[in-house]
Amino acid sequence: MSPALLRGIATAVVLAGLAACGRGSEPRFPMRAAWVTRFEYRTESDVRGIVAAAADAGLDTLLFQVRGNATAFYRSSLEPWAEELGGEEPGFDPLAVACEEAASRGVALHAWVNVMPAWRGTRPPLDPRQLVRARPEWMWVDANGCRQPFIESFYVSVNPCLPAVRAYLVEVFREIVERYPVRGLHLDYIRFPSEPPVIPAGSGLDYPHDPATLGLFRAETGLAPGDEPAAWTNWRVEQVTRLVREIRAMLSRSRPDAALSAAVAADPERARARYFQDAKAWLAEGLLDVVLPMNYTAEEPLFETRLARWRDLPRTAALVSGVHVGLGEPDVHRRQMERALSLGEGFCAFSWARLSARAADYLPLPRGAGSAP
Repeated sequence: MSPALLRGIATAVVLAGLAACGRGSEPRFPMRAAWVTRFEYRTESDVRGIVAAAADAGLDTLLFQVRGNATAFYRSSLEPWAEELGGEEPGFDPLAVACEEAASRGVALHAWVNVMPAWRGTRPPLDPRQLVRARPEWMWVDANGCRQPFIESFYVSVNPCLPAVRAYLVEVFREIVERYPVRGLHLDYIRFPSEPPVIPAGSGLDYPHDPATLGLFRAETGLAPGDEPAAWTNWRVEQVTRLVREIRAMLSRSRPDAALSAAVAADPERARARYFQDAKAWLAEGLLDVVLPMNYTAEEPLFETRLARWRDLPRTAALVSGVHVGLGEPDVHRRQMERALSLGEGFCAFSWARLSARAADYLPLPRGAGSAP
């Protein structure tokens, strides 16, 4: 039996299994999904309206953001309420409301979490419970002993090389999947968020260089970061993969019926080299149920090239194409959605706000046919 046929059989098995965990006996693939960002809702009415409108538009899945930078859009015993909600109980539980409305509308709702970001913006948080203040030793430190600075419109991040950080993140996500009837857990920023302005081009900055991390690296390899740069990169890659592995193990214990998905960079080799995200390894190891490459482009040949690259990878996860509907003319992105649907696994649009803002161009969403490969 050829490798291609084996991969096809494996993928079909996974798709069938995920469909069985979906809305009754209805198929889950091809998926028609959208990311709902945390900036798109503030009130209970907002949440209910988004879910209802998405269902009316033909979406069957929503990736609903409930964690942006170590603050919560749900009732958490571990993290404070999100600053976007005023940093306090807003009078309703956004995730609980979203789950309730989604169940009534026949929509699968997945909890979308930013994994590594700890804070966003130029000023530190005021709440002493927030990770930046509560666990400063978990933040990135450079080779000069300086903590990652606060940057306008971007994140400071936790250090996944530390076992305590990984254990904490797993507990945060366990709380979500055990307390809420979500259909899945969706991982975003499951990498080092080290692009500019965090590490400006040519700056030579390198993270993390805190004593604890350097001690762990030396204990496992006998090296310092400057001894073998490739080994230092590979080790950091493995720490991110360890975190994915630990999240997978938790989900298998706590909610085996829930799917694990991840938003990943469109170019897996570049993502591994620059952001220590090795999605190809995660697929080979079977750590994900659904992988969503952010195939964000208005150039249709590039979209097809990237799509083919991911389809050719050995995998047992479903491949759902991320489509950024704000980068080009609506006809371009509508064709991208139709192409993803025709391949049987579907699309996820970024974002619901962009789709709904141009309802006449996009809605109702394309109703492509297709079966699992």
